[in-house]
Amino acid sequence: MIFSELRDPRFITIRRGGTLSDANHHLLALWASECAEHVLPLFEAVQPRDPRPRRAVELVRAWTRGEITMMQARSAAGSANDAARDLSGAARHAAHAAGQAAAVAHVAAHELGAAAYAIKAVQAAAPKGEGELAGRRECRWQREQLPDEIRELVLDDQRLRNDLCWLVFEC
Repeated sequence: MIFSELRDPRFITIRRGGTLSDANHHLLALWASECAEHVLPLFEAVQPRDPRPRRAVELVRAWTRGEITMMQARSAAGSANDAARDLSGAARHAAHAAGQAAAVAHVAAHELGAAAYAIKAVQAAAPKGEGELAGRRECRWQREQLPDEIRELVLDDQRLRNDLCWLVFEC
């Protein structure tokens, strides 16, 4: 569970009564897709013939360009999550990262889920005893990818929801 009981209006688009611009919604989706794509090889090493998580990342990017509908991206999120169902460890987390990234088209606050699952994937893939360090490195890498326009928003979101996200944003 990565969501608080109350929805943060900063992650609700202006047309739905929040304060998030479409441009920043797209930036959140693109950043989430980068986080997910960074760990996709951990899924593809285990399931090389399953295109669903990579397709989810591709489709959320297509959504930001106006090439597909939100519902198409949302459907891809479900497919990526289905790809995780019978897996465990790094591969499972990587597929969920892709699912969360695609879900940003529907609910912008999924951006944190994509990042958190990507960190969990890296932690699970690390050699024994090195998971925490690997996770901190991934967290720092993710932060380096943040566009200036959404940096403070995401960093504050990480601070506010870190406890719901397995405390992975302590980097």
